[in-house]
Amino acid sequence: MEKKKNVLEKVTDIMIHRSEEKDREYGPFDESLERAAIIATQLTGIEITTEVFMKCMIALKLSRMRYNMKEDTIMDGIAYIYGAYEYSVKLKEEVENLPFLSKDNE
Repeated sequence: MEKKKNVLEKVTDIMIHRSEEKDREYGPFDESLERAAIIATQLTGIEITTEVFMKCMIALKLSRMRYNMKEDTIMDGIAYIYGAYEYSVKLKEEVENLPFLSKDNE
């Protein structure tokens, strides 16, 4: 008999183990949210960064939990938090790897 997965195991399965499948279906997670932030900026006339957009998605999921603690809402919230963390790590690495910041140029 197979053990029933908890919410964190399910999110891990989706975010890590099935990321290639999700990328094919929806495009890369961070690129999708980058495009959404651009669209939100164009719609509102207010600059909305990808980081701010991700935080808004997290806020939406937390807001929904006030009315219903559905598993898929919790899983989405965890996924957005994880995605925001991964995005911030990616940006930090990109900045640290800029040629003019490299220690090799000293």
